[in-house]
Amino acid sequence: MSRSLFISIHLYLSSFFAAVVVLVAFSGGMYLLGVKGSLETTPVGQTDGGVALMSDPSKEAVLTALSATGIEDFSFDYVITRGDTLYTRPTSRTYYGLTIDGDSVSVSRNEPSFQKRMQELHFGHGPSMYREFQKVFAAGMLFIILSGVWLGLSSSRLRVRTLIAAGSGLIVFLGLVMS
Repeated sequence: MSRSLFISIHLYLSSFFAAVVVLVAFSGGMYLLGVKGSLETTPVGQTDGGVALMSDPSKEAVLTALSATGIEDFSFDYVITRGDTLYTRPTSRTYYGLTIDGDSVSVSRNEPSFQKRMQELHFGHGPSMYREFQKVFAAGMLFIILSGVWLGLSSSRLRVRTLIAAGSGLIVFLGLVMS
């Protein structure tokens, strides 16, 4: 591959993924600064069948339990289990939690704030199609970083600066990881 082709691919991929990079940097940075967003939880109702639901936490079983509490036409991709609670996903938008206590199921509606939605996307808790996009994004970011370093190293004018920057970054990274 020619240098100009690498530069073009590097440019187009970095431009294409710029919005995702901003989302990841912003949501991750805010999370680390303690701004984690909020979640408004509203109890919706109760139903029976907790034992059966825990033994079969399928999408169909959760839809049946939601329907028993009056929730119709709710769309979600899949269900996760955390302890005694089932959650509909994605959690980057309104979702439901079904807490099991014996044979009783308590259902709550969860409304994440904008910041919380962005963090859920960052964590990979978005819609299934977005999760697939994130896999492509990860591969794209690897190409962008590695091609950027390769482009810097292959230029006699940029080689020393690239080595200094990449070496410094590696040393800081390893120092922080090993501490």
